[in-house]
Amino acid sequence: MWEAIWQYEFLRNAFVAGVLTGFTAPLLGVFIVVRRLSLIADALSHVTLAGIAAGLLLEKTIPAAASWNPLYIGMGFSVVGALFIEKLRAVYRHYEELAIPIVLSSGLGLSVIFISMANGFTTDLFSYLFGSVSAVSRADVWTAFAVAAAAAMVILTFYKELFLLSFDEEYARVSGVRTTLIHFLFIVLVALVIAASMRIVGVLLISSLMTLPVAASIRIAKSFKQVIGLSILFGELAVIAGLWAAYELDWAPGGTIVIAAVVILLFALGWKRGGSDEYRRSVAVDERERI
Repeated sequence: MWEAIWQYEFLRNAFVAGVLTGFTAPLLGVFIVVRRLSLIADALSHVTLAGIAAGLLLEKTIPAAASWNPLYIGMGFSVVGALFIEKLRAVYRHYEELAIPIVLSSGLGLSVIFISMANGFTTDLFSYLFGSVSAVSRADVWTAFAVAAAAAMVILTFYKELFLLSFDEEYARVSGVRTTLIHFLFIVLVALVIAASMRIVGVLLISSLMTLPVAASIRIAKSFKQVIGLSILFGELAVIAGLWAAYELDWAPGGTIVIAAVVILLFALGWKRGGSDEYRRSVAVDERERI
């Protein structure tokens, strides 16, 4: 595989985009899991699919739209869906989990409508569903790089605020944290990461890369920062091992990456018991020191 990467540009694009995805998806996934919003990736991925289906429909119906990249339209839909989730969480303050199935159902319904209007599945749409190495362009790589850079910058700048919001939102609010701004930045980042990762992992599988490495790291880590570091490490291992196996065995890259993440999780589950307990104690210590 490594020799082929240097020979073929599409493999280089897929590898670089995969490495960037393996960094950003688990990085944001840690805060998503801690906030008990693991299914938000599924909801936003279906909204993104609706945007991509709309973009492909526009290509068929409007000649001038043939040059538009459906991925960017999907990003726009994803950002709108993310903001709608935050609005619904505020409306259903005591039933915040309702926001996710509402948006997921809406995105899925729109996807089916747009796909039917476009006379069914196309090869392009299928690659967005399950990922495709050959479909990753240089523009997709630059998009993934820009999203990764933005994610790293936001996490580094607002790490303390995100930590507070993840574990004690009420305390963060009374402490003067700009909760509305932080929520807005974070949810928009999640939407962009999901849309940018679709070429490699696919709409139906991106949530796995945001949650499985985190689930494995929680089993082993002894502190919250270790959870972040191990999640990124496991995400990168899953992407690299998945791409290598997909190339050697001629398998679908998205599914192979997810199975690699599952294997890592199984190894983590076999780790000595008590890792997750030490992680919870470490978080409790961090909370006491903060107070």
